[in-house]
Amino acid sequence: MTIRTKPKNLPAEERRNVTVEAVIDLAATTSPGDITTAAIAKHMHLTQGALFRHFPNKEAIWQAVMEWVARHLMERVVKAVEGVDTPLAAMRSMFLAHVAFVSEHPGAPRMLYSELQGAKQTPAKCSARAMMRQYAERLNHLIEAGKACGELAEDLDSQIAATLFVGTIQGLVMQSLMAGDMEKLRADAPRVFDIYQRGIAKTQIDPEGGA
Repeated sequence: MTIRTKPKNLPAEERRNVTVEAVIDLAATTSPGDITTAAIAKHMHLTQGALFRHFPNKEAIWQAVMEWVARHLMERVVKAVEGVDTPLAAMRSMFLAHVAFVSEHPGAPRMLYSELQGAKQTPAKCSARAMMRQYAERLNHLIEAGKACGELAEDLDSQIAATLFVGTIQGLVMQSLMAGDMEKLRADAPRVFDIYQRGIAKTQIDPEGGA
């Protein structure tokens, strides 16, 4: 993510958005716990005083970051499943859209994981959890629709299937972050979903009696 406009020339709302993008940029290469307001201001070529004219404190910045991630990820996911014919195809589109979003914004999952792992109950953590609930509801709806139309096994545990879906993405993301290669994330995702799909799809019965 590249900040293309000089922050000092931006109106207030755009300045807030650029600040959020700066934090996500920093998080791609810096542990979120080590990101200070001084580092954010330096990255944006601003003073800390200028930064705090738009955010009362660091906690407010973190909350804005989580809200940005939630909004943009869910927008990407919703758009990806529009017009897709079947629930299973929609799940695939959702999976690949999520992966694409992360590959473009590697700082986003690092911020999310850092916030969720913290012991303190913060507004940012509440925003992250709300996003996860919204994501899970959309995913669960697709799984139930897949069971209803016969694409997915009738006895499929929907909750576990959803957990595995999200966990598979998280595993891919963590491996890519550790390897420092987000393009590998995109390259591996379709094949990984194929394996996931084999585990949840309704078993096809061979007319000769074999599975």
